[in-house]
Amino acid sequence: MPHAELKYSSDLTLDAPAFLRGIEQVIQRHDAGSGECKGRAYPTDLYHHSHCLLQLSMLTKAHRDNTFTQALLADLKAEMKKHLRQRCFLSLGIAYSDDNYITTDHQP
Repeated sequence: MPHAELKYSSDLTLDAPAFLRGIEQVIQRHDAGSGECKGRAYPTDLYHHSHCLLQLSMLTKAHRDNTFTQALLADLKAEMKKHLRQRCFLSLGIAYSDDNYITTDHQP
């Protein structure tokens, strides 16, 4: 179950829910078993230079090697550019969790 955090300067005109859906679709094209991607968007009015940052966290899996990661990064970058209509700095990172991280679904 990946987790995406989208942080961006509020001068950027973007549809954050559509942006996050697009990110989830890219991940699932690369890894159909990844599950739903939890996503949050954080616009900010306090910034220096227009900027969009996507931080993606994923569980470590044997098939998520360097080749997988580089291909996913390239497609995520392309997806991000589809949603950005203005000039801005763009940053993107994928972090893989270690054994001290769990993710689950809570249903009381």
